[in-house]
Amino acid sequence: MAKRRPFIFDTENFHFGQVPRRIGRTLLTLLVYMLLTFTLAVLVYLAFTLVFRTDTERRLRREIRMYERLYPGLEERGELLGDAIANLQHKDNEIYALVFHSSGSPMLDPMEEQHAYRNLDTIPEHRLTGYTRDKADSLLRRSRSVDAAFDRIIKSLSDSSAVLPPMTIPIRGITYPQVGASMGRKMNPFYKAYVYHEGLDLIVTRGTPVLAAADGTVLSASSGKTTGNTVRIAHAGGYETVYAHLESMGVHAGQRVRAGERIGAVGMSGQAFAPHLHYEVRKDGVAMDPVRFFFASVSPAEYANMVYMSVNTLQSMD
Repeated sequence: MAKRRPFIFDTENFHFGQVPRRIGRTLLTLLVYMLLTFTLAVLVYLAFTLVFRTDTERRLRREIRMYERLYPGLEERGELLGDAIANLQHKDNEIYALVFHSSGSPMLDPMEEQHAYRNLDTIPEHRLTGYTRDKADSLLRRSRSVDAAFDRIIKSLSDSSAVLPPMTIPIRGITYPQVGASMGRKMNPFYKAYVYHEGLDLIVTRGTPVLAAADGTVLSASSGKTTGNTVRIAHAGGYETVYAHLESMGVHAGQRVRAGERIGAVGMSGQAFAPHLHYEVRKDGVAMDPVRFFFASVSPAEYANMVYMSVNTLQSMD
């Protein structure tokens, strides 16, 4: 029941009237109500958030718990990743040394170590000029190194007594997706174990012509249980090439062949997982990585892709 307002008697007009409200008291009452309402709303919100959670909150909490479990192993993985990057850098240096006869691949950007790209607007001018100067000097040194390497190559080619290795790709028109495992420890498809692979797998269809990689003399054209139909050719300078798992052989021992001459056809004779050519290059009896001799027959980009495929293909075809 609503509270009644008090009445007073007006002696001048001789009548009763209600006591007038005071504005200050009304404002104070309104303020108290607002404070009570706000406090109640906050309490209700807190109670709701403590008891009820949205789908987003539940998902974020699950992610936080997952990251808490994964974090202890991140440091160890970071170290392994650093070792892997260092190993790749070492291999890259070897490739540059063997192909371009340089001291190694270009080093990482020196500005990266100084974290110069995090706040480009705060880099002092002297650091930018210093970096540009060092970068230009580095490029000049490398250009001189490349020029010197080309000079050595030109001199070697102009020397009539110089002997070049077998540099013709034994499969005409092959592209990098057809390059398989090269030398190294590769998974054998029959033994399901890592064994040392001494050649390069070129994966093409059965019957594809196989060409001699250089001028030479056929040492043998025989068939074996493991390598199947195999042709061995001796070349000048102590080089020897091997072509295995052939479907057919078109040469015989003692025959002279020219670079690019057909010597057989691709097959899967012997222990072969699929039709392919197993190609080997040897120098004085020591196996060498055949893909290293392909750079003269393809573009630089294609050669880089061939090297990548041969190194990263972990299973051989024989």
